[in-house]
Amino acid sequence: MSSTSGCAKTHDTAASLIVVGSIALDTVSTPGMENRKGLGGSATYFSASSGLLCRPQVIAVLGEDFDRGELGFLVERGVDLSTVYTRKGKTFQWQGTYGEELGEATTLRTDLNVFADFEPHLNDAQKNCDFLFLANIIPKLQLKVVEQANAKFVAADTMNLWINTENADLRRVLSKINLLILNEAEAQLLSGKRSIVAAAHEIQSMGPRTVVIKRGVYGAFMLHEERIFLCPAYPTQKVVDPTGCGDTFAGGLMGTLARHGEVSDATLREGMIVGTALASFTIEGYSLDGLKQATVERLRERYAEIESLTKFGPLDM
Repeated sequence: MSSTSGCAKTHDTAASLIVVGSIALDTVSTPGMENRKGLGGSATYFSASSGLLCRPQVIAVLGEDFDRGELGFLVERGVDLSTVYTRKGKTFQWQGTYGEELGEATTLRTDLNVFADFEPHLNDAQKNCDFLFLANIIPKLQLKVVEQANAKFVAADTMNLWINTENADLRRVLSKINLLILNEAEAQLLSGKRSIVAAAHEIQSMGPRTVVIKRGVYGAFMLHEERIFLCPAYPTQKVVDPTGCGDTFAGGLMGTLARHGEVSDATLREGMIVGTALASFTIEGYSLDGLKQATVERLRERYAEIESLTKFGPLDM
């Protein structure tokens, strides 16, 4: 990746990273495919992405109907699934559809099933992890997790549903985290500001000193302390299924921070490019098919391509 990556920690010595989120069974319709069933969930995409960079540990719940063999590729990638629990009942299921533009999905059905009663409990080692990511789950669960933890750096994702219906709990979460990741429409809704710069500053005032705003085909924006960074989108020609791209991006970002073992303007910028490159694999296939094809070498290639998009020389006047 970047020229400083050779000094970064290896998988075995990287800082600890824990993700609390969902493992789901998805049914997705796109202009190219009707009702395609596949593996999904925020923790699944996040760990498949970050697993290329460090050894993430997942806290999630499955139903008795779930075949754990479906997660074999995560184990091969080095993801720790020892705290993925099986409970009586059915696994969380989501169904959504995309229009011709393949923008945001329209949710048709959400069956929480065993996830409805899910109460994550961190063991002593997890409470003192280096990096903790609260994936897109109801804020009251995020709050329960962050109140148990003594993590060095806590990041979270959210969505418009929680901003509208669980705003008070979400605000409590924001007051306790270091980084928030959300998309442009969510940032505008949460902040009440149209400009993404103004929105990021307003969200900073709620707690997180780093705000990352995903902008789809326009890339991603970051406000870290008082510094702004813009990351372009990878120029993908093959767009199949956008499901999980945001979680993949978050996994790449947080995995990079854990790999380096530190949070700085430089590691955050690198992480945004890594996350963007990995999300470009996700969008190229249904479910996790595209992300499964990602390797460290292919990631390096796409990282370099994104880096080259913004290279320019000094102004010669």
